[in-house]
Amino acid sequence: MLPELHSILNLLEGGFSQLKVLVIGDIMLDRYIHGDVDRISPEAPVPVIRHAQRYERAGGAANVAMNLAGLGCQAILSGFWGNDMEQKELQAILDRANVDTVGVVSSSLPTISKTRIVGRNQQLLRLDIESRDTLPEIESRRLIDRATELASKVHAVILSDYAKGALSTQLCAAVINAARIAKVPILADPKTPDFSKYSGATTVCPNLGELSLATGVPAHQTDEILSAAQALVSKHDFQFLTVTMSEKGITLLHRYSKYHSPARAREVFDVSGAGDTVIATLAACLAGGLQNETAVELANLAAGIVVGKAGTVPIAKHELVAALTPSSGVTAGQKILDLEHVKMRVAEWRAAGETIVFTNGCFDLLHVGHITLLEDCRRFGSKLVLGLNADSSVCRLKGPTRPIVGERERARVMAALAAVDAVVLFEEDTPLEIIRELRPNVLVKGGDYTIETVVGHEEVIAAGGRVEIVSTVEGFSTTNIVNKLTENSATGNSATSEED
Repeated sequence: MLPELHSILNLLEGGFSQLKVLVIGDIMLDRYIHGDVDRISPEAPVPVIRHAQRYERAGGAANVAMNLAGLGCQAILSGFWGNDMEQKELQAILDRANVDTVGVVSSSLPTISKTRIVGRNQQLLRLDIESRDTLPEIESRRLIDRATELASKVHAVILSDYAKGALSTQLCAAVINAARIAKVPILADPKTPDFSKYSGATTVCPNLGELSLATGVPAHQTDEILSAAQALVSKHDFQFLTVTMSEKGITLLHRYSKYHSPARAREVFDVSGAGDTVIATLAACLAGGLQNETAVELANLAAGIVVGKAGTVPIAKHELVAALTPSSGVTAGQKILDLEHVKMRVAEWRAAGETIVFTNGCFDLLHVGHITLLEDCRRFGSKLVLGLNADSSVCRLKGPTRPIVGERERARVMAALAAVDAVVLFEEDTPLEIIRELRPNVLVKGGDYTIETVVGHEEVIAAGGRVEIVSTVEGFSTTNIVNKLTENSATGNSATSEED
């Protein structure tokens, strides 16, 4: 499937970090508000959302930049945003991902945002904030100047067009010309049936619906639409077209030949942002010198990973590495992993369609309560990752006399259990960082918690997962066992206990 596998792995494991990729286009903020719906409002015939969770993600061209950053590239973003709260929220997201916003121009118009209200995984309402006013000429000119200057200093350029006004015909022509002079690939994600707007680009990446509008051929006539599309390659001086075809995969069209890559997804959960992932991966691969066909295969693999996630979630390089280099099984000792390696293992499982469950604890003295918790965890998924408090963490949480058993020995015992597929130690008081990195499908906690009091619940729900609270076995805890042993020792029963 991937004849340049060695080159790909080299790029993913370090080479991408040397590549600068510029994304120019319509920048957006995607908001999500999740909650439970169990009644209709008495004020109007509308559902009532309660226990709402809110989170934000980069959207539009900003999501393309997030995908590039996830692959390890030096992502540079260019476009417009306003001077408002949405801009501040979006800036914070991009800063955390190390996306460079040097190419973004402040506008008098508001930052484009889309707020989705979701009840029990069903989208109930979407609220869009954007102005229909024409961008002031001085702002448009400023963006053209900034984008063309940056286009000559990078290894690839992406035009991410969402038809919101950032990518004018004048800007596209200027940027494509600058990129061609600099001899860097330029890719366009179209939102207009007239592909002349992108003439001279290396490739344009339409889906079948967009290609249908551009050719005038009905979208269901796949062979005819692809044949008609080949004429656009010569007409608009493209090197090739990259056609995303949903469950059919991706087809690369040259003037007189075609190459098809079948879809790689095992389970489609949400196609939001899949096109952004495709063009970002394609651009990174072309910038890294991979062949067109290999770049398409890798972009297809990346799309298959992200459509298995909920909402707009960018690709990460460890997910691709894991999908390209699956392991053949592990021993108990090999289940004990650091964070970077457990991310790889989870990515491999996820690419294979597994459901990832996460739980955590000190597990100082293993008892029936622990076993019951782990058995409950396995009911919710096929792979269980156990976050284990390191010695320093246990000491802070439980006192100077704990742990009784050291972290290495505790990890080895837990890894030997059939219910556990991976063990990862953490020094912090909570496993929040691990949860953020792994984004498990199910987060499990035992005891008298509510969903809102479980550490990491917001991150899991935001990624489309869920939180499960399970009952504990009453009377069984490491603290109770230690106290009982202490009491027995104080009353002279230790000898009896030893004989038992």
